[in-house]
Amino acid sequence: MSSISSVSSTSSALSSAISGSSTSTTGSSGSSNISGTGLLSSLGLGTGLDVNSIITALVNAQEAGPQAQITNQSNLDNNKIAGLTALQTSLTGLQSALNELTSSNTYSIFNATLSNTSVGTTSTLPDASPGTYNLDVTQLATAQKSVSAAQPSASTIGTGTLNITVGSKTINVSVGATDTLSAIASNINSASGNPGVTATIVSGVNGNQLVLTSTSTGTANAFSVSASSGSSSGVSSLASALNTPSTTATDAKLTIDGIAVTSASNSVSGALTGVTVNLAATGSSQLTIAQSTTPISTAVNDFVTAYNTYASTVNQLDSYDSTTKVAGVLLGDATLSSVQSQISSVLSSKVSGSSLGSLASLGITRNSDGTLALNSTTLANTLASNPSSVQQLFTGTNGIGTRLSSLVTNFNSSSGVLQSRVNSLNNDLTTLSSQQTALNARMAVYQQQLVKQYSSLSTLMTSLNNTSSYLTQAMNALTGTSSSSKG
Repeated sequence: MSSISSVSSTSSALSSAISGSSTSTTGSSGSSNISGTGLLSSLGLGTGLDVNSIITALVNAQEAGPQAQITNQSNLDNNKIAGLTALQTSLTGLQSALNELTSSNTYSIFNATLSNTSVGTTSTLPDASPGTYNLDVTQLATAQKSVSAAQPSASTIGTGTLNITVGSKTINVSVGATDTLSAIASNINSASGNPGVTATIVSGVNGNQLVLTSTSTGTANAFSVSASSGSSSGVSSLASALNTPSTTATDAKLTIDGIAVTSASNSVSGALTGVTVNLAATGSSQLTIAQSTTPISTAVNDFVTAYNTYASTVNQLDSYDSTTKVAGVLLGDATLSSVQSQISSVLSSKVSGSSLGSLASLGITRNSDGTLALNSTTLANTLASNPSSVQQLFTGTNGIGTRLSSLVTNFNSSSGVLQSRVNSLNNDLTTLSSQQTALNARMAVYQQQLVKQYSSLSTLMTSLNNTSSYLTQAMNALTGTSSSSKG
């Protein structure tokens, strides 16, 4: 009986010990996958234990520490990559605004206006210069026009050749016996090498008349018409009529501050550098050329907006909420601190050679949260009185815009500090992925080892149970025999 008790107590003790270690532990990436489910479900037949749960708990406990390290570091790396990418995006927006702020085109747009708008309109180029001029237009440029005698629509005029000359170019238009004025007009318009005339037919009360017009204004574009020898009298008469202008070609004539100017076109350019005056009528007017400050004002406002987007992004990345205990993903990050410091240094610097000297003089100041505030009135007054001072503040070698643009370009380049950090973090994630793969492999091997151990335990416990049952039966038989003898 003592042997049976010993086996039973050993079995109970072993069962208690194993059961006490069956607490489940789950890593941050989830519970380990236990393979060999069929085998695990058959384990415990001799022990009465939940071997599947025991093995799962042991694998999870072994895996938990390394898994937590991999998961935590992966999350940290991914959060930093997201933060650095957000910073790059905000700097890209700032770079775009700085490109606008430092572009020469922003400061080379001029407006030209005429006090007497009936005289015409104006346009400018970037090479215009500010100034005020007195214009006196005495004559507009016109195109030559000639009109033939009236003919019935179906009448022909004879045979021969019309010679039409503009400058040094001449076309020869053949006139056939069946050609009407309409046919002659069509032949002129379709002639190869047309020197610059257009023929049309006007149908009036007296019949059709051929109208020949220069395609360009000015005396240099006047035309002459003649008939070749041997032409019929009808063709010669037509040539003579077309050679007598109904409207003479003239050049535009005007004075600019008393200086005489002529132009073959009513679009007068070249007289004033970068300015074109499109004449519509004769008369006098004052012409004023002034730098347009609208593009400069827009560029300054766009810069302040883009900078504030950057500053707000930085504030979020470097934040800490004492109530929720939540920190920004780049709180205390050395790269972020370096970017902030260098940009801030340029913003607060003085610009030599600029009458403004600093952003504050232009009405741009910093708020307590690091964003910028723009005093629109100060900006407008400065642009009205001295727009070149704004250009000096932002452009040139020492301009705030120039230096900021250089900084941001370096920060955001493919080899810059931000992308280098992102590349390093991505390399770390690749390493962590390899560590995860290796951990999964180790846990799979560990699981199989446990399956083998508990399979052996199951076999041992079955054998012990069988032995215990046999001994119990044998002892019961001996006890019965002894009782029978005494009786």
